[in-house]
Parts: sequence; structure tokens; C-alpha cells
Amino acid sequence: MPLLKFDKGGYRIPLHFACASALLGHVLYALAYPANFLYLILIGRIVSGFGFTYWMFSKRYCSDHRIVGIRRRTTLAGWLVLGQGIGFSLGPFLGGLLYKVGFRNSVFNGFTSPAWMMAAIWAAWWVFAAMNFEDVPRTAPSPTPTSTGAAEEIELMTTTVPQNTPAPETPGPSKSREKFRAEGDPQVTEAAIPTNVESNPESLDSSTRHTRMSAAQFGVIATMCWFAMTCFFILGAWESNIPVFTAPIAHFAYGPHAFNFSPYAAGNLIALGGACTFPFLLANVFLARRLQDRLTLLAGTSLGVLGLLVLLGTLAGVSVTRVGLFFAWFFVALGFNLSSTVTLSLLSKQVPAHWNTRISVAIQCSNYTGRVCGAVWGGAGVAVGMKTYVGLELIIVGIGIIMFSCLWRQLKAKTG
Repeated sequence: MPLLKFDKGGYRIPLHFACASALLGHVLYALAYPANFLYLILIGRIVSGFGFTYWMFSKRYCSDHRIVGIRRRTTLAGWLVLGQGIGFSLGPFLGGLLYKVGFRNSVFNGFTSPAWMMAAIWAAWWVFAAMNFEDVPRTAPSPTPTSTGAAEEIELMTTTVPQNTPAPETPGPSKSREKFRAEGDPQVTEAAIPTNVESNPESLDSSTRHTRMSAAQFGVIATMCWFAMTCFFILGAWESNIPVFTAPIAHFAYGPHAFNFSPYAAGNLIALGGACTFPFLLANVFLARRLQDRLTLLAGTSLGVLGLLVLLGTLAGVSVTRVGLFFAWFFVALGFNLSSTVTLSLLSKQVPAHWNTRISVAIQCSNYTGRVCGAVWGGAGVAVGMKTYVGLELIIVGIGIIMFSCLWRQLKAKTG
């Protein structure tokens, strides 16, 4: 939240803050072993967590009306989740591989090498980003006939300007007031575009600034926040549960049906399931231009529920098989990653543009709530019983299904 007071509607300050936090956090994490100080792991995670704040800014960037039209937001969100899926698979694999290799050294070894490697990656990325990142303009860009989706965005903030009404001249570098039409929306003029909306909401006229949200719109916001929490709750729970559920210690709970996986094997299972989702997440980037967001949400939720039911059925069987666990994880990873692509993009198409920061914060706080609570629940899965572990996740998803079923008509938004 403090970053929102200093970013002035831009992204450069949060970007530098995130890179510095991630770099320092990994270094502190890596030093815990040679320093023989356990709490450096916790401190390193906390500092790295400050860097995670850029998740919210990256989502806000992809729904920022100053640079992204309505019909591009879900597509860009799909690219974000695709990148998330790559890290989702590559990270556990490399972590397990580095653990297996070992590097018998008190500073660089199987426990610390992933953190040192990530610190180096973040340092290189920080330099690259500082040299190449272009911040958003402080004012809204001039509309052009090729700015796909810009008219839909303006429609949310302004009233329609009649075709025969001349556009008033306003000072500025651009003297043209060319009207344009995009995707069949009403014609509007550049003069109707409010400037510096994100960093200066006062620039909006009073009718736009005091737009009242309907009960249905608040219902949609609550539904998307619930699904943002649900997706990351279940993904975070499975990430933390698989190493525990498949570890040799689980033998006490499951006897001969335990997997006895090493950290390397557990990391490979997580990585393999995530890697198999990659082609489908890539396809979603292109299908987003043709499918409504609510259909993507429905498809992702259905696949995720299928994965939970597969694991539940496997647990109810004679033995817990590796094939059953893999397919359960694959459907869970695919389904809930897919659902997470539309939570913010759908909202950004339905609420006024100056609400973008608010809904970005709401969605990201929901993600964080799910991630933290899910990690705790996943670690406790074996202790509370795996059927209870899956059952709670099904209840949480079920609540979301009821919510979007009741608001199905209100969830309709423009594609793209």
C-alpha cells in the first residue's frame, strides 16, 4: 500500500523496489546456512515478499486504460499466467536438480545454490529492466484509428459525443481531434479523454468521479476476489503438500502406499505437471480473443474440480498411485492457472477506469490471502487427513461456483 502513495500512477518506482527486494531477499536466504542462523530463512522470505508486490503492478499494467484497450486485457493476462506457468515448472525442477548435485561447499551447496542463482538472475534482470522499461505516459494517449479497444475504454468513462458535434480545442501537443470508431462502439473525441486518471483522480469530471456502482457490479467484484483467493489457495496448497505427502515421513500415515519421494523427485513431479499445462496456457492466449472471460472461468474451474475429484477417488481406492497423483496435479495446475487469467481482466472491463488501482489491490490481496493460507493448509494435509484436505478445497470451489452461477449474466464482458 505505501508504494501506491509514491508511484504517481507509474510503474518505475515499484519496479526498482521489487528488484532490489528480491535480490536482497535471496542473498539473506542463502546466507542462513553458512551463518547457521535459521531465522535468516524467514527474514529472507519476508524481504523477498516485498518484491512480490510487483505482481499487483504487473496486473494493473495489463489493464491500464492509458495503454491497453479492453479487447487486449485478457490476452495480456494470459501471457502473464503463461510466464507464471514457466516459472511454476522450471523453478521446482532446477531447485531439485541443484539440491541433488549438492556442490559440497559451506556457502554454495544444495540448500543455498538456488537462492544464489536467483540472486544473480534478479541482478541481471534489474539491469535489463532499468535500461529498457518504458513507463506509462502521464496523460492519456491520443486516439488513432488503429488503437483497438480504446473506444470501449472511453465508453466506460464518458458520455457519447454526437457525430455532428465539433470537438473543442484544448491546449496540447496534439491539435487533431479525429473521431474514430472501434468494434462498433459510438464515436468519441480526444477531448473526452480524461488525463492522468491514475495519478490524479481529481482530473475526472464530477459525474465520472462519483459514478455509483450497482449491487450487481459489487457482486461481480466479490466473485472475482473469491476466485482469485481460491485459485492461489489451491495452487499454493498443492505446491506445499506434494513434497510432504510424497516424503518418506508420510509412511507413518499411509504405510506401504507412501511414495518415499526425495525433494528432487517431488520437485520433478511439480515441474512435470506444470510443464504439461504449458501448451494449453499458450493456446488460451490466442483463444482469449474469441472466448468470453466467463467461459474461461467456467472451463478452468471445471478442470480444477476434476483434478480434486481424481485425487479424492485415488485416495478412496486401494492404493495411492503415482499416475493418479500426477493427473490430479495436472488438472489442478491447468484449471486454476487458467481461471486466474480472467479475475482482474474481467473486472477491468466492467468498472470505471479510475477503479483500476482499487480492483488491482483487491485482486492481489485476495491472491496473497489464498497463497498464504493455502501454503499452511497444504503443509497440514497429511496431519489432518488427505480426504479432509481435498474436501475443504472442494467446499471453497463450490462456494465460488454458486457465486458465479447466480451472477452468470452479469459476468458477460467483451472478449480479448
